[in-house]
Amino acid sequence: MALSKEQIAQRIAKEVKDGFYVNLGIGIPTLVANFVRDDIAVEFQSENGVLGMGPFPWEGEENPDLINAGKQTITTLPGASFFGSSLSFGMIRGQHVDLTILGAMEVAQNGDIANWKIPGKMVKGMGGAMDLVSSAENIIVAMMHTNREGESKLLKSCSLPLTGVGCVKKIVSNLAVIEVTDEGFLLLERAPGVSVEEIQAATDGALIIPGEVPEMVLN
Repeated sequence: MALSKEQIAQRIAKEVKDGFYVNLGIGIPTLVANFVRDDIAVEFQSENGVLGMGPFPWEGEENPDLINAGKQTITTLPGASFFGSSLSFGMIRGQHVDLTILGAMEVAQNGDIANWKIPGKMVKGMGGAMDLVSSAENIIVAMMHTNREGESKLLKSCSLPLTGVGCVKKIVSNLAVIEVTDEGFLLLERAPGVSVEEIQAATDGALIIPGEVPEMVLN
């Protein structure tokens, strides 16, 4: 059974360690804050100038003045701070963020990422993605394994305009957990009920299968 967007975020939350400063991109990554363990301290940063984001608010408790970079309403935790873009991007460019979690339209087997523009479609701008991918040491991508037509989004090389080159370290899709290596996509875990053959068929890039591949554990 392929994972839902919430389950992808739940699996990525296992990668978040105590004391981390984490930037959450637009889309599935914003859900990660809902699943981080209660016994660890994590600071979530948004490039629009927030440090200390919490989970999404309950319906009816939204504050329209509190938003993330994707203009979604958020909550803040005790000790949260607000600041301007210059300080926010100073944190990012100064490599003070331990983990960046982004969505993607395509990822290549060498770690290239395309996540900001589809040619011919109107976009508001590249946002902070360029700074994040060029500055972060650890980038995890949350994405669907295939597009709406069933075509792979994990490719030999990206066909869309690149956001960053050779920067992605790990991918959590609705089918699998994959590490990006010099040899290609290394299959680490598969979604419950999803076979290795299904993942292989949905992956255009080189997929390395290291013997027995365990099912991912979400709890």
